[in-house]
Amino acid sequence: MKRASKELICLIAVSILLVFTVIAGAEENEGRTLSPYFFIDGNNPSLDNFPLKETDVSVNINGVIADVVVRQKYVNEGTVPINARYIFPASTRSAVHGMKMNIGNKIITAKIKEKETAKKEFEAAKSAGKSASLLSQHRPNVFSMKVANIMPRDTIDIELHYTELLVPAEGEYEFVYPTVVGPRYSSQSSEGAPEDDKWIENPYLKNGSPQRSRFNIIVNLSAGMDLQEVISTSHDTLVNYENRSTAKISLKDQNKYGGNRDYILKYRLAGKKIQTGLMLFEKDQEKFFLLMAEPPGKVQEDDITPREYIFIIDVSGSMAGYPLDISKEVLRNLINSLKPTDKFNVILFAGGFRLMSQVSLPASRGNVQAAIKLIDSQQGGGGTELLEALNRALSLPRDDRFSRTVLILTDGYIGAEKEVFQTISKNLDRTNVFSFGIGSSVNRYLIEGIAKAGMGEPFIVTDPQESSGTAQRFCEYVRSPVLSNIKLDFQGFKAYDIEPGAIPDIFAERPLVVIGKWRGKAEGSIKISGVSGRGKYTKVFNVSDIRPLESNYPLRYLWARERIASLSDFSNSQGDQEHKDEILSLGLTYSLLTQYTSFIAVHDEVRNQDGTAKNVDQPLPLPQGVSELAVGGSVSNVPEPDLGLMLLIGILMIGMAFIYRNFCKA
Repeated sequence: MKRASKELICLIAVSILLVFTVIAGAEENEGRTLSPYFFIDGNNPSLDNFPLKETDVSVNINGVIADVVVRQKYVNEGTVPINARYIFPASTRSAVHGMKMNIGNKIITAKIKEKETAKKEFEAAKSAGKSASLLSQHRPNVFSMKVANIMPRDTIDIELHYTELLVPAEGEYEFVYPTVVGPRYSSQSSEGAPEDDKWIENPYLKNGSPQRSRFNIIVNLSAGMDLQEVISTSHDTLVNYENRSTAKISLKDQNKYGGNRDYILKYRLAGKKIQTGLMLFEKDQEKFFLLMAEPPGKVQEDDITPREYIFIIDVSGSMAGYPLDISKEVLRNLINSLKPTDKFNVILFAGGFRLMSQVSLPASRGNVQAAIKLIDSQQGGGGTELLEALNRALSLPRDDRFSRTVLILTDGYIGAEKEVFQTISKNLDRTNVFSFGIGSSVNRYLIEGIAKAGMGEPFIVTDPQESSGTAQRFCEYVRSPVLSNIKLDFQGFKAYDIEPGAIPDIFAERPLVVIGKWRGKAEGSIKISGVSGRGKYTKVFNVSDIRPLESNYPLRYLWARERIASLSDFSNSQGDQEHKDEILSLGLTYSLLTQYTSFIAVHDEVRNQDGTAKNVDQPLPLPQGVSELAVGGSVSNVPEPDLGLMLLIGILMIGMAFIYRNFCKA
């Protein structure tokens, strides 16, 4: 009996060891996936884990152009030198064209350089003990700031300068300043991931953690026309009207906000007017123009083509709680507004996806109730794998009698935006793709990129009270485009390098925006034609009535920004050398931050004699309303057991059963 007992124990131990060895080997081969993690304070008083102390934003809005200066203050309150890295967002429309570093009384103007060259210079300066700063772009709306050799009691100020164009919708202008990058999920291995994806592995603070940095923003608004209303839907603000067309907007309490939500400012002009017209700028050999044309009014048609709606809903961990509650409310409003002649389907996605029906269903009362019950049962959990769900939606059987519209509801916390854009643009097949960004700090690059690739319109819902109105606007947009079949005719005006190259249908009541260059004299005309709900539409602008202004200098940055976005088109394969070379050239020529250029500033003094310093990644707050389930730490890719492993386990189990039977007999 003792011998049998020993044999049983020995076999069990060997079995467990073998199984775990196989699994461990699989883990080692696959490696960890890119994922965020929670910051753990080591209570080391010599190390300052939160070097970014303040972010001050100064915004000057003149007409339709916002000029923004961001000042980041880094202070080392520890006793050892540190190298800091801070991940932060920016507007998807921003053209970053300047950076300065201030140490003591010395101001160093950063230089724009090819990304790898700038990185090498930064690393060399860091190793030599020089203070340096490096600004890099990882996504069009995700940047990193690296500051090397921040000495104890040092204060280093970094100043960024960018410009963006404000385009109204429904007569309302909106300026958005993103403050925090939400946690992203990626299925890529941590070890083999590209350098531009490694920012995903960043520490986050748990909800309820003390505020670690101060955020302040002041907006000076000069609309050029009488203002009707100025409000912030995200922050408590003070609005001081200096006259009918200008206002100064500031935060009521600078210490209240730690940068955990987007700053959103909205304003309307008196009489619901919008600024339209032609702007010109010329300097040296280059000449730029910007055209904003007011669209015709929307007309609802009595005879509307039956439509098919496919709703793709994010139910991942980052959507748990507040964002998922908004999604449920939006979806209920959307589905309840469908006509009986419409069809619909629902796809839920997280780490995988779940399809409501293999074919789209009529919008009957029973089917609508079943869809609402399905979404109401979701709690949120798992990763965010949008691509698989999107491919399934695009492959669903089509009925040519129905016009198909795909709607994606998500906070956008994924790491594979480029692949999503490419999939949409390659598989449109007469399908418009719309996007709803859900939450207080959504990934606007994904939300706006989906809409652009899908020739649709982006929507952002940051508050549950907005969901009903937003759902209603969506239904109105897709049923009746404002202007379609749009064409431009330049008569006597030598325009070239025009963006966008192809003008999509306009769904929202927003101006048509065209930017480009011209040669020769400012003469001739620009004719816009298309089809509206009332029939044919034509509008003509006489170029000779407009004179170029020096104050329109931001047009050169805005044009280059749009050109770069076009070259980074979602249908282009990643790493296309021709496009890469042109983007690099544009970045260097116009001093713009791009995916291939970076800003670098280096202090010429050796301040850290031995060059040793601790690396610190500034922990970020979770965006307001985002659950801690969005941050799961590092996740290992453990594959499904293969056939060999299953056979091994089966043989071991048979052997264990045989010995156990003999053990019992003994």
